[in-house]
Amino acid sequence: MTAPLDNDRLLRALMREPVDVTPIWLMRQAGRYLPEYNATRKRAGSFLGLAKNPDFATEVTLQPLERFPLDAAILFSDILTVPDAMGLGLYFAEGEGPKFERTVRDEAAVARLAVPDMASLAYVTDAVRQIRSALAGRVPLIGFSGSPWTLACYMVEGGGSDDHRRVKAMAYSRPDLMHRILEVNARAVTAYLNAQVEAGAQALMIFDTWGGALSSTGYRAFSLDYMAQVVDGLKRESEGRRVPVIVFTKGGGLWLEDIAACGCDAVGLDWTIDIGLARARVGERVALQGNLDPAMLFASPAAIRAEVGRILAAYGRGSGHVFNLGHGISQFTPPESAAVLVEAVHEQSRAYHEP
Repeated sequence: MTAPLDNDRLLRALMREPVDVTPIWLMRQAGRYLPEYNATRKRAGSFLGLAKNPDFATEVTLQPLERFPLDAAILFSDILTVPDAMGLGLYFAEGEGPKFERTVRDEAAVARLAVPDMASLAYVTDAVRQIRSALAGRVPLIGFSGSPWTLACYMVEGGGSDDHRRVKAMAYSRPDLMHRILEVNARAVTAYLNAQVEAGAQALMIFDTWGGALSSTGYRAFSLDYMAQVVDGLKRESEGRRVPVIVFTKGGGLWLEDIAACGCDAVGLDWTIDIGLARARVGERVALQGNLDPAMLFASPAAIRAEVGRILAAYGRGSGHVFNLGHGISQFTPPESAAVLVEAVHEQSRAYHEP
């Protein structure tokens, strides 16, 4: 597991150290847009059968690296593993996405919440170890978790939501209950991410998918403060090197300076903000990750290359940029378009780095 890295661009860029080209990986790069992923999922029988089996999780984690010269692997798992380990009963309804058998909507349910024993998530850490071994130093492995707030959204709503009515109602009418949920979640996420580092994850990402649904004051109170607690509790050194942490709030462009000050090493950007303006706002405090609109991958190869060029030019010279999508790749994306993107980033970014 401790094989030296053949390609450490991602880790260097996240620490704003010199690189030869801008590194790239894709959110949801192991997923339904790849026919080989769909074949493996069929063999696994279900999404959870795939995610909870380290052999299958390793297989699908490596699949995009066989197709594209990506600069990182990301653990194949789901952000809802933590509340599932809390006993909420995660399941996937056909065509409806993730759901929980038991919700957390009243005082009794909130009182029952506890940080799960990490042994109940051994299938995740086993997958991390197995993936690291299979990578054999090829590229670094990113571990991840949902943010305390994003996990709370699913725990209270019982699944996905268009308006987050129940969870926001609890946050504003019973903040004591919401803070209790978030406090437990923050401790659980911290323990979970540290377990991933101990198993071999070389970088970490916190996905705050629903932070952008909050008001400005609500975001700071219910999302950012708890992510800062998580970041503060993380193991930041492993195998003799820094373990960088990326914080990504979808819709978080309004709060970039605050996110950059939370203790993370990099801030993820969606596609709604110009990366050059973002760089000017955060200065040299953090690296930036992003921020191509995933829908651009439905355009022509020439249009994809042009948009890559625009984003690279907007960021400008020097390290500190990890190219990525502004959110997960669509299941309908032609794999050939992803290949064009990766090639364009490596080819065009060379001019922005010292020879």
